[in-house]
Amino acid sequence: MTDPAFLDEVRQVGRQAALAAGTLLRLNYEKPHNITLKSAIDPVTESDFASQETIINLIRQTFPNHGILAEEVPEKAREREGLELAAQAGGHRWIIDPLDGTVNFAHGFPMFCVSIAFAAAGVLEYGVVYDPLRDELFEAKRGGGAYLNGRPLRVSEVSRLDGALVATGFPYDIRQRLPETLARMGRFLAVSQGLRRAGSAALDLAYVAAGRLEGFWEENLKPWDTAAGMLLVLEAGGQVSTFDGSRYDLYSPNILASNGRLHQDLVARLQI
Repeated sequence: MTDPAFLDEVRQVGRQAALAAGTLLRLNYEKPHNITLKSAIDPVTESDFASQETIINLIRQTFPNHGILAEEVPEKAREREGLELAAQAGGHRWIIDPLDGTVNFAHGFPMFCVSIAFAAAGVLEYGVVYDPLRDELFEAKRGGGAYLNGRPLRVSEVSRLDGALVATGFPYDIRQRLPETLARMGRFLAVSQGLRRAGSAALDLAYVAAGRLEGFWEENLKPWDTAAGMLLVLEAGGQVSTFDGSRYDLYSPNILASNGRLHQDLVARLQI
């Protein structure tokens, strides 16, 4: 069992890092951005890197030997760090998305966040998602519940799709997945109360935990997109799986999160 005092320190550091990085993003939001492309529709800005540096520096001050899995770390460095962690018994790892919703941020669309999670021996213990424009801090600790600015969160009690607000996201390789993506959207447009696509998976998952959405699905996400949000949903009483209803892990090819009451109905309608 992980030491409670140690986990309290983890939560303090995670919260501090999320708030500091969020403050940086808020200050840079309306300034001109230096944008480069990782792929055709996958941009990165100077604020992604500055936010990531802020987070990692704060973590390293307290936990210099912990592993880091972060979006803007080069792939070879991520692979090397993963191998080193695998060789450690009970390895500690931080999973970081310094700016989830970069396309939104780069265009001045106000829907983005910082996402940070902590895992011990492969088990998620803590997650934080911070929306700096709305000053909303979503936090979850394994077995300890989910919270928004200190207030307990629970998923919604909606049990019918015609009363559900659902959300999805588009993978960066959507041009290769367009027919099935549109088919799934069409099915939910036909039966749900509403469908949203806001462009930040971490916030979508936080919104499921907060009862603002009844369900969310997306393909081809990475661990830093889902780690904190997944824990939020589970600790708020929701359910997380793959599209076919099987167990989700951070390397699964797709994710479905819901309030639990609608989960099997959502699974059925995601099958193509």
